[in-house]
Formats: sequence, C-alpha cells, structure tokens
Amino acid sequence: MAAELDFSPPEIPEPTFMENVLRYGLFFGAIFQLICVLAIILPVSKSHKTDSDSFEPKTSEIVKKPKATAPQISKKPKKETKKKR
Repeated sequence: MAAELDFSPPEIPEPTFMENVLRYGLFFGAIFQLICVLAIILPVSKSHKTDSDSFEPKTSEIVKKPKATAPQISKKPKKETKKKR
C-alpha cells in the first residue's frame, strides 16, 4: 500500500510573462492605494515658510478693489426687426 501513495509535489507550470506583469502590477497598485489612503488620513504640515510673519493674519495685504460698473442684466437689448418691403 505504501507504494501506491504518491507524495511528490504537484507539477506547477512556470508563470508566463503576462502573469508576472499582472502579479507585480497588482502589488504596485495596492501599494499606491495604501499611499493614497495614508495621504488622506495623515495630515501634512504646511510649514514651507518658518517666518513668524506667516502666523499673523494678513488683513493689511488684502485690499478690496471697487467693482467696475457691470452691465445691468435687467436691460434687454433691442431686437432688430427686418424691414418690410
């Protein structure tokens, strides 16, 4: 009975080139998704400028410009009528 049992590993074919591309593409896709999710969850500090001025409100720099006279919407342009002959 011991001679009838076959304990050799099953034959697994070598992966093709497209299977390798698909496998590694899925790994890179999963890593990219994890990076994107972590970028959303973890806040990034915006400390490009370490000046003390950047923490003060800049109300003096904001100047409201007067609006130019906009054409009134309520006035409709006159329709051009064709001349009757």
